[in-house]
Amino acid sequence: MRDDTSTTFDAHRAAVRERLRASGLKRAGRTSVSWTINREVIVVAGWGRAILMQLAHPLVATGVNDHSRFRAGLTTRIERLCTTVGAMRSLTFGSDDEATAVAARINIIHDRVFGRLGTAAGPFPAGTPYSAHAPDLLRWVHATLVDSIPRVYELLVGPLTADEQNNYCAEAAVMEPLLCITAGSVPRDTTELDDYIRSVIDDGPLVITDTSRALARAVLFPPAWWLFWPLFRPVQLITVGLLPAAVREAYGFPWTPRHARALRRWATALRGLRRVAPARVREWPAARRRPEPARLPHAPPSGTAHGHV
Repeated sequence: MRDDTSTTFDAHRAAVRERLRASGLKRAGRTSVSWTINREVIVVAGWGRAILMQLAHPLVATGVNDHSRFRAGLTTRIERLCTTVGAMRSLTFGSDDEATAVAARINIIHDRVFGRLGTAAGPFPAGTPYSAHAPDLLRWVHATLVDSIPRVYELLVGPLTADEQNNYCAEAAVMEPLLCITAGSVPRDTTELDDYIRSVIDDGPLVITDTSRALARAVLFPPAWWLFWPLFRPVQLITVGLLPAAVREAYGFPWTPRHARALRRWATALRGLRRVAPARVREWPAARRRPEPARLPHAPPSGTAHGHV
């Protein structure tokens, strides 16, 4: 007899496959902008900006505070980062079977992330329920990543054309069926993306709470971070420097001409290091492996049970 965990996984995986099939969306391939950008190891430096923008939403911050280990020791954080990177690699570069399996595991985690806001924050009264499956939260988390990663690519790798930026947004829409995001809700081009993010910042629910600030500092300044200063300092500058000014000010992070000069120096140095680094160092191995034979991956296999960050 199969245990409940296996049954739940099979149900989620079958549901992901069916949503992907029904959506008509295709995962980006080797010649896509998504592969060009996401294959660069260095763009992981954009995750900090995305996370701080996500934590600016009080329901996201509360969910992370209640259910994540952001304040754990440095070793635990590194393990968590490696797990997240592994999931990203599978979602971007893996086969459809690998991607649907990872998406199913993420959705199972999301099943357990729910609760209520303990203290009123902006438009949300105390007791407001939250869930990792909430469509507005999923849309915000997705948008922060799609907005942040290309910015860091341009800072540390090279420029992107308007068409490439639009294609990156459009290709990322495949996350809708994978992570159970409402169909048609995520931005398909940079105009939609910019308008959406601006509306959330200017007129939406973003409120930097004490929880948000504590988590943000835990992200940027984990215990003993100074032991790895050459790794953490550029990430801190990139994260804070690329935040929208209103969000940065609400967090209380200073940003002076001295900080801006330091960011430019680090960006120049990192671009130089990347140029001389061999592909096996600057690119994820999964992005360089030989493609698997063509398959028909969207239909659930016979006997699979049917039934999101």
